[in-house]
Amino acid sequence: MLKRRLQPFVDQLPILKTLKPIKKDKDSTFYIVRMKEFYQKLHRDLPATRLWGYEGQYPGPTIVEKNEKVNVLWANHLPERHFLPVDKTIHGANKGAPEVRTVVHVHGGTTPPSSDGHPDAWFTRGFKQTGPQFKRKMYHYPNHQDATTLWYHDHALGITRLNIYAGLAGFYLVRDRHERSLSLPKGKYEIPLIIQDRSFHEDGSLYYPSKPQRASPKLPTPSIVPEFLGDFILVNGKIWPFLKVEPRKYRFRLLNASNTRSYIFSLSSGQPFFQIGTDGGFLQAPILVKQITLFPAERVDVIIDFSAHKGQQIILRNTGANANPKTTGLVMQFRVSLPLSGKDESTIPSRLKTIHRLPLNQVQKIRHLTLDQKKDRYGRQLLLLNNKRWDAPATETPRLGNIELWNLINLTNDTHPIHIHLIDFFILNRQPFDVQHFKRSGKIRFTGPPVPPAPYERGGKDTVRVESGKVTRIITTRFGPYTGNYVWHCHILEHEDNEMMRPLIVKPE
Repeated sequence: MLKRRLQPFVDQLPILKTLKPIKKDKDSTFYIVRMKEFYQKLHRDLPATRLWGYEGQYPGPTIVEKNEKVNVLWANHLPERHFLPVDKTIHGANKGAPEVRTVVHVHGGTTPPSSDGHPDAWFTRGFKQTGPQFKRKMYHYPNHQDATTLWYHDHALGITRLNIYAGLAGFYLVRDRHERSLSLPKGKYEIPLIIQDRSFHEDGSLYYPSKPQRASPKLPTPSIVPEFLGDFILVNGKIWPFLKVEPRKYRFRLLNASNTRSYIFSLSSGQPFFQIGTDGGFLQAPILVKQITLFPAERVDVIIDFSAHKGQQIILRNTGANANPKTTGLVMQFRVSLPLSGKDESTIPSRLKTIHRLPLNQVQKIRHLTLDQKKDRYGRQLLLLNNKRWDAPATETPRLGNIELWNLINLTNDTHPIHIHLIDFFILNRQPFDVQHFKRSGKIRFTGPPVPPAPYERGGKDTVRVESGKVTRIITTRFGPYTGNYVWHCHILEHEDNEMMRPLIVKPE
């Protein structure tokens, strides 16, 4: 594994390309997106790295839609063998399943079930083999959501962690008329940032462990690891890049697309972020925050004002858990070195959106759902939702149009980012409780008052940080507008791939 230190801030930040449609008419837009293997330079001083990516690039091209119907043919052109270690003892990867399978999920999308990227709707190269939930080759995205920052990524059962680590991820932005009416920074002053961690071998190839560090001799080879933290931070596919900016306002969409790592972002200049959005789109009004915590799959939409920092170099830092200030504590550098190309006419509106909070008296169902920790037959950590494995019959079966309140009761030692497909929700609060008392009696005994969500997570969400030893309460938007098979799961990919995922079936009224 690569142990030498790479010099930070020597590569320019790549600006992600926007995907071009194959065909566009008044009714819909049509894309073909091919998944390919290729080699790409991720740092000046590393040889090119073998990767998988949408349209042969890492990260994949950005898809931008404006409340218009989209049809996408996702085409698997990948090899039949994986270049990362596949554990064939975990669900989805065993029972003679093809080693390389893919299926695409638009994360945060309000999507029909046949196009949602169900983990069992996988397909192989040329659709030679397909999974039990596979329904169609062409995926349909209505894009009738409010403007928001989504992303698309692989979601194949049992190998999601490997496929995303190999490079299968990209942005999916939804725009609308309301967003266009706001005078936010746009064009070259609006930049999506996809942030991931990776480790490498000396030859530039990706390193991903084939076993846990303290592996029992009883473990299979390869064996899934309980989590993965890389040694280097990449932004838009470059290790610790720099971006030259003008002394003016810029809009950045930050996405944590790492397997396990969480981040606490701040700026070395001490200046605040003007946050304007969360997973579900715009906040009601901008807020000033000095730091932002993002767990895997969470997004924030922020404006950084460089107008008072001409000539300075500002580092986007990470002070999250396990961050080394000299390596994983660095994310990227902003160089306020470009001349102002014209008057900055963008503004930060005092009001962004009207958010209609759902009253608790409209809740039709209250669910108490546990996050559980056990051991599997090899003695490995096994994390479950509601103490059930993936293949157990669905127990979360909301009715179309219903609003639900979920109490997520975390009995494990970890914090888990829980993602629910199809709908958004709002965080109500988090409250500590006596875990051992609950394990003995099945009853919750709170040990402290409820704590409201942080300011930066008070908008619509599709992924929520569920902290150890706390009950996290969320209220959903109305389930719909579709019925059918969806899922909810932890978005630490090593957990998701090893049973911490459950079916979610939206039933007719």
